[in-house]
Amino acid sequence: MPVSSTLEMPAWTGAGPATTPAQILARAKAAAPVLAARAEEIEEARRLPDDIVALLRSTGVFTMAYPASWGGPVLTPVQQTEVVEALATGDASAAWCAMVGMDSGLFAGFMAEPAARELFPDLDMITAGAIPPKGRADRVPGGYRINGDWQFGSGITHCDRVIAGVLVYRDGEPEPNPLPVGGRAHWRIIVARPEQFEISDTWYTTGLAGSGSRDYRAKDLFVPEEHTFSFANPVVPGPAATPDSILRTMPGVPLGVARAALDHVRDMAKTRVDRPTRQPWPQNYRVQTTLAQCEMDLLVARHAVYGTLRRQWELLTSGAEITADEQVAVALARVNAFRTARTVVSTLFDLVTTAAIYRPSPLDRWLRDLNAMCQHATVQDQIVQSAGAILLGGKPQNPIALGLPE
Repeated sequence: MPVSSTLEMPAWTGAGPATTPAQILARAKAAAPVLAARAEEIEEARRLPDDIVALLRSTGVFTMAYPASWGGPVLTPVQQTEVVEALATGDASAAWCAMVGMDSGLFAGFMAEPAARELFPDLDMITAGAIPPKGRADRVPGGYRINGDWQFGSGITHCDRVIAGVLVYRDGEPEPNPLPVGGRAHWRIIVARPEQFEISDTWYTTGLAGSGSRDYRAKDLFVPEEHTFSFANPVVPGPAATPDSILRTMPGVPLGVARAALDHVRDMAKTRVDRPTRQPWPQNYRVQTTLAQCEMDLLVARHAVYGTLRRQWELLTSGAEITADEQVAVALARVNAFRTARTVVSTLFDLVTTAAIYRPSPLDRWLRDLNAMCQHATVQDQIVQSAGAILLGGKPQNPIALGLPE
């Protein structure tokens, strides 16, 4: 779709690539108003328009996870999350797709370099897909025969590569995971081109509609061994080679949406008057208290996310031992960010009352987007249970969310 005539793309689009963390963040912040102006169009299209994908590419967001050895800009998880958060102040679906699509650099680190460079010849490659092992991979000479159905392929309408989780079978029987983990089913991730899958237009949702998170299917698809990887056995060890690496930037989306909602209501409060009392909102006790409470809740949630990410990265890069409390901190801060953001926007929605349900008020869309986000597997009670299990020596239901391989 063409760019809206009322708002032009930032001047730097079409210029050279962003090569530093500061440049990428600055471009993400500059892109946010464009995304906000196009948010209704994005939602109605149920996917990102091509020029919006081009805009995201030009920010450098999809290059963020590549290491220096690949010529990447070398952003820490904190810096990556800040970029996603900035984009989310513009549009949740665009930021969600950016957060998912930038995982190419992380996946490359789990694979042998020749295969990784074959699959990702350009640092701007976008990935989409789902990692839960909903597919079956039967061993055949040179690789695997893949069959399966997957949901929630966010960004699959515009991606360069698709990933999918599978369980490996040998001679018709489930194959145990190889060492060093061993003992459990062999869960692998395959990487292939989008045209190798059947993509179904199933994404009719109340929230995150613009993410294009469609279902996809493979039938007797051959994937070479070298085009697969395991979170349990990264080829390139290091701080980014942990199963939860693809989850670290997720809180940026809800935090950015909540920030946009607060800024929106604070701006409208400048001229709004309480009808029953005829009191201007800036002088109204209820409004003052509600906005301050929302700011307080978001402030605490945001600092928890960035504080735990920073601490985790320090420990991982130094090779220090990570305690059980430190292991679960990032996951709990992540869950809390999603839930707090939804509560904040819901509270603001109620504060604004009926004005929130009429277009062009974005509060309704933000609330629907956050409700959809909070249905994600990494925001469920099983993550909280898994954290408690680690703290008490029990069995976590979702170890990958805590950085533990299956």
